[in-house]
Amino acid sequence: MATPLLQGFPPVVDGDARVLILGSFPSVQSLAVNQYYGNPRNAFWRITGELFGFDHAAPYEQRLAALRSVGVALWDVLYKCRRAGSADSAIDPKSLVVNDFAELFANYPAITRVYFNGAKAEALFDKLVKRDGRNQYQRLPSTSPAHALRPGEKLAAWRVICQL
Repeated sequence: MATPLLQGFPPVVDGDARVLILGSFPSVQSLAVNQYYGNPRNAFWRITGELFGFDHAAPYEQRLAALRSVGVALWDVLYKCRRAGSADSAIDPKSLVVNDFAELFANYPAITRVYFNGAKAEALFDKLVKRDGRNQYQRLPSTSPAHALRPGEKLAAWRVICQL
């Protein structure tokens, strides 16, 4: 019997969003706590807290509100997939269900910059969605603890999203 399809989260977005940060699909730990970047070892909240001046350890809803207040939206490329564990490499390529980006971009036309949180998010987007000429796209180093860089390198690379 096949492993059931896992389902990701809805977008965190509002009418003021100008930037979209895309992951690939939530980790097992994120799904368990029902939060984007729910693994405390993932650097996402520490990096965005530093960049946008909010407490990375604040309650989840406050962190989401802080991102929305600076025009940043969150989502993942995949809506559903099968995956054993949390590694992007464990995503079953025959199980991919992509999120509806045409609808998202139509409903939130102020989004003009898309940043991929890592290479897998970019590869999945390019395979399943395709880039349009309307948006600017850029890959950033993954905030996952599995993607090791020297201290400060991820934060330095992520500073580009502050050009709102």
